[in-house]
Amino acid sequence: RVMSYLVLARKYRPATFSEVVGQEHVTRTLANAFAANRVHHAFLFCGPRGCGKTTVARIVGKALNCEQPREGAEPCGTCSACTSIGNGSAIDYQEMDGASNRGIDAIRELTEAVRYQPAVLKKKVYVIDEVHMLTTEAFNALLKTLEEPPPHVTFVLATTEPHKLPNTILSRCQRYDFKLVPASRLAVHLNSVFEREHLAVEPGAVSLLVRESGGSVRDALLLVL
Repeated sequence: RVMSYLVLARKYRPATFSEVVGQEHVTRTLANAFAANRVHHAFLFCGPRGCGKTTVARIVGKALNCEQPREGAEPCGTCSACTSIGNGSAIDYQEMDGASNRGIDAIRELTEAVRYQPAVLKKKVYVIDEVHMLTTEAFNALLKTLEEPPPHVTFVLATTEPHKLPNTILSRCQRYDFKLVPASRLAVHLNSVFEREHLAVEPGAVSLLVRESGGSVRDALLLVL
């Protein structure tokens, strides 16, 4: 039973900008930036948990490195860069948790690694989740790299609490605010997933899932047993 809902949440994790639910104000802007080849070196993704920040960070990593991008700068999802980022085996794409790597040593290690060219991919991508948890010293170390980043590196900082970030960090990132998904939009998405899974679900059950998830797509899928 646990396996089935892990699989459902992962199975429908968006792999392209257009698949992300309810964050069109973010994904459209990002896709346009990629299409115009005007991509910032540091992004800040803010918003409640479970609304797509790390998912979109992964899509950004794919879009930066995709070998055969589709129309609208969408990653193809099938090249070696896309598949390695998707399955977590890409050594040039790193996701780290700011809560458990909050000290200066972890950030010094990161800033040292940043200096080197990518081993396989075109670009190195560093995603720091819950970045507001870093210590003051760690922020200062990160700031030096954000001020003068090497051209082969892109940072994606994600946080549920942007007000806890120093202004020096905020001013060097392109900020995107993610929102909880409206109830009607989330209900449509859940019904679509159930249809593809050939699951018969009562309308009342969908309403309950939407209400209990509080607007988080991930939480709604994790509630499905």
